[in-house]
Amino acid sequence: MKNAIIVFISLILLQTGEVFSMSPQQDFKNSKDHPLISRMPDFHITDYKDIEFGSYKFIGSDKKAVSIEGHKYYYQYNLNTGATEPGELKIRRNIQDALKKIGGKVVFDDDFNKASTIIVEKDGKETWLEVRSYNNMYRLNIIEREIMKQEVVANADAMGNDITNTGHVSVYGIFFDTGKAEIKPESDAAIAQISILLKNNGTLNLLVVGHTDNVGSIEANMKLSKDRADAVVSALVTKYGIAATRLKSFGVASLSPVASNDTEEGKAKNRRVELVKQ
Repeated sequence: MKNAIIVFISLILLQTGEVFSMSPQQDFKNSKDHPLISRMPDFHITDYKDIEFGSYKFIGSDKKAVSIEGHKYYYQYNLNTGATEPGELKIRRNIQDALKKIGGKVVFDDDFNKASTIIVEKDGKETWLEVRSYNNMYRLNIIEREIMKQEVVANADAMGNDITNTGHVSVYGIFFDTGKAEIKPESDAAIAQISILLKNNGTLNLLVVGHTDNVGSIEANMKLSKDRADAVVSALVTKYGIAATRLKSFGVASLSPVASNDTEEGKAKNRRVELVKQ
């Protein structure tokens, strides 16, 4: 009789799902994963914020805080009850690897603080993402900002006037991906105007000087700014037939700012190619 009662109770519990099944753990109300990165397996969202415009201080490649403004997201993911802990390093590495596959760049990674900063340029947006990971939980802070679209307003004549009057001119229509020296296709109009300037002034020789903002080490930016200047010279020579003897390239990193590097607008002005009369 005792065994029959136990079997009867077990059947009732089995039918109601109170012993052998557990309700799926629900995500935070109205939350959803960010389009760039899916969640780790066996995790659910326990906190979520979607703010149309906000700011966050990320750690940059120089290990200094940099404030980024734009569309702000915050996520906290917790491990599902009963699931195996993946370990904090696996969480960070999985997120890094996933974002690298779509062009992301890891600019900061720290095992002591268990944190990484990753930058992704995609679909006209620059997205900064910080992951802080633990064994059974991780947090994401994300800022999406529109990549500044600068029109080429200075034509060859205007650039020539500036060089005549001041000996130099800044060109803002030449674009590169973050940390790279390959010229983006949308730079063609600006480089074409430089070639017209040179063709219209046969005796004009130029120094092509690359400038960066202060994000990253001075050593890395010196090389990056020189590589970018080299790329502009190469484009003028190979694509537009300008004699290489008329051009010399230099890189000065962030040593000659024209605005404060404390704001994103200032940094955008400092990232430039400058033409200087020899």
